[in-house]
Amino acid sequence: MMKHNLLCVDDEPDNVDALERLFRKKYKVFKATSGASALEILEKENISLIISDQRMPQMTGVEFLAKSIEIQPDAIRILLTGYTDLDSVIAAINSGQIYRYVTKPWDPVDLTNAVDKALERLELSIELKEKNAALHKALAELQTLDRSKDEFMILINHELKTPLTVILSYLELLKESSPTEEQAKYLKRVGEASERLQKLIQDSLELVSAETGTLKKNITPFLIDEAIEQILISFSEALNKKGMKIKKDLSPLVVRSDSKLISGVLQRLIENAIQFGNPDSTLLISAKTRETETVVKIVNEGPDLSAEVIDRIMKPFNLNENALHHSKGSGLGLSVSQAILKNLGSELNLTSDRGKVEVSFVLG
Repeated sequence: MMKHNLLCVDDEPDNVDALERLFRKKYKVFKATSGASALEILEKENISLIISDQRMPQMTGVEFLAKSIEIQPDAIRILLTGYTDLDSVIAAINSGQIYRYVTKPWDPVDLTNAVDKALERLELSIELKEKNAALHKALAELQTLDRSKDEFMILINHELKTPLTVILSYLELLKESSPTEEQAKYLKRVGEASERLQKLIQDSLELVSAETGTLKKNITPFLIDEAIEQILISFSEALNKKGMKIKKDLSPLVVRSDSKLISGVLQRLIENAIQFGNPDSTLLISAKTRETETVVKIVNEGPDLSAEVIDRIMKPFNLNENALHHSKGSGLGLSVSQAILKNLGSELNLTSDRGKVEVSFVLG
């Protein structure tokens, strides 16, 4: 608890001495026998609470307390008054922002309780101001972070994508210049690295756009089964390499969403299923109607995943040993897919049980 300073004001010295004896064990007490001398103390000391008598010569208690606001506006004010002064005090009480008035002769227990409660209220007010200041600071930092994200996207778009496009263009030209076998091997490695970098840049852009709510969407009706079929064609070679078979449960289903974004999600999910599925296993892909919705599922055969692992791999830039060796992507696929689906009013669900890993989402 902070140590508080009290200012006791009364034109009768015996009264201020009595107030000092009442409060000196818990608080530091300053004394004044006139409004003018009390104002001088306020100019020099940080006062938490003022106790002032009402009936004083030259300056009444209400007049003094009203002037004290200009010097220390946060101090709490208690007015001591006799019964005969009540009408005038009540009429003027707002001008002095008086927390409470106590009639004379005061009851020591009542006055002590009033002061203790008033100071508790002051401490809460100070704490609230500090928390509000911290919140304002945090808000300013978040706003700065939002601006930084926008600047990051501009940087990614221009400073990385532009030179990468030049690299890929010159690679294609070099491939046409009849390179030697060794040169062709080098060009292939440069090309593969460039393609990985291009994918990382694109995934990062989409993740930031989705997380910041700046993802551009074009909602139109389209056939989800056709979108899946087109994507599977692009994975024919990868499927053959792992000896994986495709089992499809599709029918012509029209959904309303962004076909380009959904295709990107499907591309990532199918790529993950192939990469982490068992060799010579079967990959199941289905799109079925459930009431007014369409449920898309991709199920691959692979090691069971614990809840902890599922939680980890749903977060962006999850790095495992394979990722560090650049063989299995950047760890962005699921988190980007989740962010995109949330922008489209859906959500990614990942479960694992008895050697089956299932990922699904729902479209309207």
